[in-house]
Amino acid sequence: MKKARMKRKQRRKLIWMVAGLAVLLYLGLAVYFHNHFFPKTTLNGRKAGGYTAQKVMDEITEEIHSYQLKIATRDKHTEKISGQDISLEPQWGDEITELVHAQNMFAWPVKIFQKQTLKNTTLVDYDKDKLQTQIDALDCMDADKQTAPENASVSSYDKTEGFTVVGCVMGTTIDAEKMYQAVQEAVEGLKENLSLEKAGVYEDPTVLDDDENLVKAVKKMNGYAKTKITFTVGDSKEVLDASVFGDWFRLNKKLKPVLDQECVKAYVSDLAKKYNTCYSAKTLKTSYGKTVTIPESHYGWKIDTEKEIAQITSEIKAGKTVERELNYSMTANSHGKNDYGDSYVEINLTAQHMFLYKDGKLVIDSDFVSGNVSKNNATPTGAYGVTYTEKNATLRGENYETPVTYWMPFAGNVGMHDAYWRSKFGGSIYKYAGSHGCINLPPEVAKVVFENVKKNYPVLVYELPGTESTDATDKGEAKKVVKLIDALGTITKDSKEAVQKARNAYDKLTANDKVYVTNYDKLKKAEEKLQKLQKNSKE
Repeated sequence: MKKARMKRKQRRKLIWMVAGLAVLLYLGLAVYFHNHFFPKTTLNGRKAGGYTAQKVMDEITEEIHSYQLKIATRDKHTEKISGQDISLEPQWGDEITELVHAQNMFAWPVKIFQKQTLKNTTLVDYDKDKLQTQIDALDCMDADKQTAPENASVSSYDKTEGFTVVGCVMGTTIDAEKMYQAVQEAVEGLKENLSLEKAGVYEDPTVLDDDENLVKAVKKMNGYAKTKITFTVGDSKEVLDASVFGDWFRLNKKLKPVLDQECVKAYVSDLAKKYNTCYSAKTLKTSYGKTVTIPESHYGWKIDTEKEIAQITSEIKAGKTVERELNYSMTANSHGKNDYGDSYVEINLTAQHMFLYKDGKLVIDSDFVSGNVSKNNATPTGAYGVTYTEKNATLRGENYETPVTYWMPFAGNVGMHDAYWRSKFGGSIYKYAGSHGCINLPPEVAKVVFENVKKNYPVLVYELPGTESTDATDKGEAKKVVKLIDALGTITKDSKEAVQKARNAYDKLTANDKVYVTNYDKLKKAEEKLQKLQKNSKE
């Protein structure tokens, strides 16, 4: 019994000793883990198990001193900034110690078998000016080495491909402010790698290849490209298709295609230079055989620029095939060498004679009386078109108001009309007794002209030296007077009847006739001598 009690006592003592040792071990390790991280602990991804706060800080400090930031650029290059270059140092507080003390040290029997992941923001300090200098020194920050971003756009027109999307260029231009912020955040977070692409520091194009509005614009422009306009100009043709107008499109801010009106205007201007004949000199093979040049021209083809620009714009947007003539504000008879064709009125001011041609055939020709040269009312030369025709019109001017039956103006208030008050036409009447500028025609001639011309009928007015009138009537009447004067002989008192007859005959002559009386001075002297003889006889 006594031995049994001794064994039981020894066992109790052993149990207490083991329990005591266990308690001491438990308490000892609890105290240990009050200042040390549990074995399977990591801090910010670093091994911290079994480390004191100071050990962890020493490890991190060592890492910071060897810190290096690797910067990956868009063009697959890598650049580096080291912590030493920016005087990078840790700024420790009580954060790490507090993390250790925050552990439940009495739970160590369980915690030593569990993973513990801790995070803590390590505060660092660095020289901001040095960081800025390091960033500025990077190759990727060299403006000369950067590529500017380019928006996706529309290609030039290609006969095979039409219009297509031209891909954007991402470029390597960096926003300096964003770059500094991204690097600063990486350094402060002690990140070892920085992707500039992911950091969003690049200046990217605003229009990418798959932009919905850009794709729609390409589709619409390819619809426009179906347009083909064929202009018929006489025997010539001008074709306007996408090979010409393909470069006239621009995209507005909303990426909608806009037809550049200046390009359309330039195209129409080129057409005008090629086909306009108005205001250009005319050549005419006259009815006298000689060819004259008429520099002053108000007749011919003239493209209506504004109307043509509007129609071309509309037709391109319609995307259809069209064949038509150009729009004209002024027209002519022909697109041939001579735009007046073979139907025109030919007026020779020198000869005071006109010819009316229709379809190449002479309809009528006649003498006329043009503007009074002595009163500065000469009829203007030039190429014109009949402005309009009017029957039973009244012509009004500063000092006149004259009714006419046939009125055909062609140069402002100057025109052709009947002159029923005249008995003679042609010759040199216009030099002294001409019109206010109009072409005075015999009534029967004016009627024929009126019946054959219409609005815009060509009227070609010119002068041709050497074709001056040699009207036989003018000279014949004048010749009779010349003979009467020559027959006066020696003047006596009995010469009165002969002198008076010569005077009456001369006064009946027209201004044109009087030009051909070459001995008029002899008549005047004869009258003076007869007057003296009669005076002396009375005394």
